[in-house]
Order: sequence, then C-alpha cells, then structure tokens
Amino acid sequence: MILSLDQGTTSSRAILFDYEAGMISQGQYEISQSFPRPGWVEHDPNQIWETQLAAAREAIRGSGRPADEISAIGITNQRETALIWEKASGKPIYPAIVWQDRRTAEECEELKRRGLADVIAARTGLVVDAYFSATKLAWILDHVPGARERADRGELLGGTIDTWLIWKLTGGAVHATDVTNASRTMLYNLHERIWDEQLIDELRIPRSILPEVRMSGGEFGAASSKWFGAQIPIRSVLGDQQAALFGHTCLEAGSAKNTYGTGCFILMNTGTEAVASSHGLLTTVAWGMGDELYYALEGSVFVAGAAVQWLHEGLGLIEGPADSEGKAGEVEDSEGVVVVPAFTGLGAPYWDMYARGAVFGLTRGTTAGHLVRATLESLAFQSRDVIGAMEKDAGMPLTGLRVDGGAVRNDLLMQFQADILGSEVTRTMYAETTALGAALLAGLTSGIWTREQLESFNKAEKVFSPTMEPAERELRYHAWQDAVSRTMGWEKHEGHR
Repeated sequence: MILSLDQGTTSSRAILFDYEAGMISQGQYEISQSFPRPGWVEHDPNQIWETQLAAAREAIRGSGRPADEISAIGITNQRETALIWEKASGKPIYPAIVWQDRRTAEECEELKRRGLADVIAARTGLVVDAYFSATKLAWILDHVPGARERADRGELLGGTIDTWLIWKLTGGAVHATDVTNASRTMLYNLHERIWDEQLIDELRIPRSILPEVRMSGGEFGAASSKWFGAQIPIRSVLGDQQAALFGHTCLEAGSAKNTYGTGCFILMNTGTEAVASSHGLLTTVAWGMGDELYYALEGSVFVAGAAVQWLHEGLGLIEGPADSEGKAGEVEDSEGVVVVPAFTGLGAPYWDMYARGAVFGLTRGTTAGHLVRATLESLAFQSRDVIGAMEKDAGMPLTGLRVDGGAVRNDLLMQFQADILGSEVTRTMYAETTALGAALLAGLTSGIWTREQLESFNKAEKVFSPTMEPAERELRYHAWQDAVSRTMGWEKHEGHR
C-alpha cells in the first residue's frame, strides 16, 4: 500500500492506495481557521499535525491491514502557509500564517519600492505578493519578542506545512522541503536551485531557519514507528496544485490541468525549461525527479464557482450550484448575453484591480436561463484567457486539458470549455487528484511503478470534444474580450463608486 497525506486549508486527509492506485480507505478531519483581524488568516500548527496523524491512523485502521504493508508515504499540502517552531521542544512560536493572509501587503509594496520586483521575478518566477511564504516568516520573526535573536542562535526552525509534517513524522530527524514548496516562498532561485542569498538578506530571513531543499520524488527520512507501529519511508512531497498536475498524469510538456473551485487553478507542464511569463503568469517548479527539475506555468481565475454561488445567494436564480446545469439547459444558447464576473478585479492576463463585474447584451427577451448560461460560460472564457497566455509564453500549443473540482460534474460547462478552447477536455475518474498525485510520485520513486504505468491509473471518465465551428468559436471569444475591455478601470471612473 501507499499512504498519501493530503493536508489542505480546511481539512487534513489521508488515503491508502493499492498497487493499482485504487483507493482502499481514507480518514479526514476538519481543521479550524481563525481570523484575528481583517485580512488575517491563521491555523494552529498542532491541530494540523494532530488531525493529519489521526486521519492517517483512521485510514490504516479502515484498511484492516498492518502498517508494515505500507511501502511509502507521499505528502501534499496547502502551499505558501508558513510557521516557525522551537528546535528543542517542537513548540510553534506563533500560529501558522495561511496563504490567504494579507497582513504583509505593505511589506510587499516596500519591496517593490526598493526595486526588487524584477529581481524576484527573474530568480523565483513569482510576482511580489503577500500570498507567498517569505514575508510571513519575516513577520513572525519581527513580531514575536526575541524571535530574531533566538533564530540567530540556531534555536528556531521554519518552513511550510510540508516541512512541519516531515519534521513531526520523523521525530525531528529531518528538516526539509521539496522543490515545489520551495518555489512558492519568494526565496528559491529556480535557475541555481538554491535558497537565493541576496533575497534571504533582502527579506531578512536567517538562513539557519530554512529547511534543506530536496527533489519532490526522493528521500525525506522515515515516519517513526511510534506513530503507526512501523517505520515507513517518506518518498514524495508536492505542493497541492503540483500534486494535482501529477495526479492527472500531465507528464508531457503542453499538457495542463484545471481545478474548478471557488476560483480556478490552471497549471501547464512546460518540461525541463523554466519559461518566463510576459502575461503575469507564475513560473513554478512542477516537480523534481532524479537530477531533473520539471517546470510549469501557473495562472488563476479569481472567480469561478464563486460566480455560480452568486447566482444562488445573490440573485436567487437557482436553488444551488447543482441546479445551474438544468437552468442553463432551458435555453439553446446565451443569445448574446455575456457575464464578466470581475467582482474583485481581473487576474491574468489582464491584471486590473479596478475592473468590476458587468452583464452585457441584455434584451427584453433575456431570461434567468440566459443569465445562468452566460455565467457558466464565463468560467470557460476566463480559463481560455489563462491557457491562451500560457500557450503564448511557452511557445507550445495545449495538448489537452484534464479537469477536476466541483464544477466538472456540469456536462454543459465542460462541453462549452472544449468548444471555446478548440481542444479536448478530459474529466478523469478520480476526484481526489491531489492525494493521488502524491501517491503516484511516491510509488514511482519507490520503484513500484514505471512512468508508463502511471498513464493508465487516472483514466478518463468522460472526454468532451469540441463541436463548435472555428469561426463561431472566435466570434464568441471576441465578444467576451470586448466585454472584458469595457469593465476595465471601472472603479477609477468618476461617479462610479
């Protein structure tokens, strides 16, 4: 068996997989978030550890098999969440600061004012933002009395959630992270494959607290036998979105996955080349195996499932998200209605924080069905925006899109996604692609599977092929782009507030 630990933003999950990558059993426990001030989001590191341990034990119990039948552990985790703890006691000195937390936005603006944005982009592939881990670590060191002095004395350790779990599982024997999580800190040099000395100095992060960076598929020590009754090697570590890319077996350059949640996370494999983006996308490590790093371009759609929730909670047009397909199916098409759900501005490739949502093309004949259909279509249009930017940056065409997340059960949306991309969209059998990805890489690293075998594990549940005529596709997409352009800068216009 292979044990996959999937530590997310709202829960800790563990899944046991067999040697055909079939799910045997699982355990899951919710974790609580605290919001001490507006824009602040925190987790209790001890609760993260305790729920992850309990979930793993539940999965093992549920299998009815002994822990010594587990060949390897794979870890996947919420990215960018950061914490610092005491080396001697293992006690966290402050709650974990979650990836959604915005408290260090001003520090990020200061980095930009100091002219570091281009340096950080060139070396790390990232934009300067409070989203990433580095400024969170610096904030803890600055705001916990005596923390900087203790760090200088070598008494403290820091890292992201994967590092915390590895350290706890190995009884403090291993303080390490993998290349995917390191690449989300704003401190890791993608080209030299090391913590960047200048950035460490500029962001005031003591080198002594940072973990050793290892390949995603590699050796991370072993979970102590006191946890599960057997010593189990840890053979893979991946950030959650990279794990989903691997779980979808997007192993070739040009292959991509889209996770449709509140927003959309889109990653495209660009192979062994770190592609710099000229469209505001992120360059990130997809995974590391052997001596080779594989890279990806990443882009986000801010509002996806949240737009469908708005139809339900804000407008009352549907009974719930599951009702959206039926309502949209009441009409043949959106009849020229275009919804731009720029509720919080526009992300890649537009990057306009002053844009606001709008509905275009209304006539007296517009019905609730047209509005619902146009809102669903906006998810597909926004995804094409990001994927189109990826194709331009990478200089390679999309070879197919594999999808997961709540909205992929909506056949009408998936068909429109295929139509507007002009590419096949594959809905895979596994909903839990993140946990599967960590398990597949652990199995590959352990020599249980070959790369060729992985391709057969997460099979297609349904493939949506484009049926729309190319001329119609481009006409529809041009109308979308026209609508988007009209929403841009809205908040800046006099009298629009």
